[in-house]
Amino acid sequence: MSAIDPRAWIGRSQRIDDAFNHCLLARIAATLGQATPAPGEALPPLWHWCFFQQPQPASALGADGHPARGGFLPPADRRNRMWAGGRLEFHEPLRAGAEASCLSRIIQVEEKAGRTGKLLFVTLCHEYSQDGRLALREEQDIVYREPTPPRLQGSEALIEGDWQERLEPSPTLLFRYSAVTFNGHRIHYDQPYATATEGYPGLVVHGPLIATLSLAAFCRANPAARLRAFAYRGLRPLIAPQPFVVGGRISAPGHAELWAGDEAGLAQRGAVQFD
Repeated sequence: MSAIDPRAWIGRSQRIDDAFNHCLLARIAATLGQATPAPGEALPPLWHWCFFQQPQPASALGADGHPARGGFLPPADRRNRMWAGGRLEFHEPLRAGAEASCLSRIIQVEEKAGRTGKLLFVTLCHEYSQDGRLALREEQDIVYREPTPPRLQGSEALIEGDWQERLEPSPTLLFRYSAVTFNGHRIHYDQPYATATEGYPGLVVHGPLIATLSLAAFCRANPAARLRAFAYRGLRPLIAPQPFVVGGRISAPGHAELWAGDEAGLAQRGAVQFD
């Protein structure tokens, strides 16, 4: 580990208040090709990731475009950051046009050895409340990996499911999703940086975007389902503009398996619990 023990960050918390305003919702809808929710309507699943950002000036950013580490998140010098996965519990819908709050806590920091070198795992717990009631609870896994070539080939082939949608991740889509989530990570819009510095063959599709598209496909295929929980895990990156598919199948009553991938195999897996 570094001279500063990142485990000292366990227990740190912050609260961010935000409002699900029409202008940003309209931009998210245009980015994802969906309808803009009217005031009082439920936000589509995972749209909350476009809110509750804490803007930082350019002087406070690292070379990768992320906020410099050592503030709320622990330091991880000379490592590349990835959003690895997470778990969500849906209690009540978040409603458009109203204010909400997000209380975030760092609940775990752990160093592990992986096939590509040392990995620092940071797990955050986010609790989203609206009108004084808990609407959504989320655990988010962030991984900081040493700067080694990313794993691009999948170990699992694509699966035949009950539904499937084909998507083409254009650079414009990636740029616009970065914009609506205020995500400055340069691997999503700066191709010279993505290829020369972090070793990808092109622009990287956001893991949260893949999860959002995957869960939206589930909702379209199962319009009567009421979401209770969703868990997802990244297996490898998807590179734009290579087409990929999102799909899934009902595995048992109230349970579904989701996945995303391309001709190189699976890139993300997910599981849904629903009524």
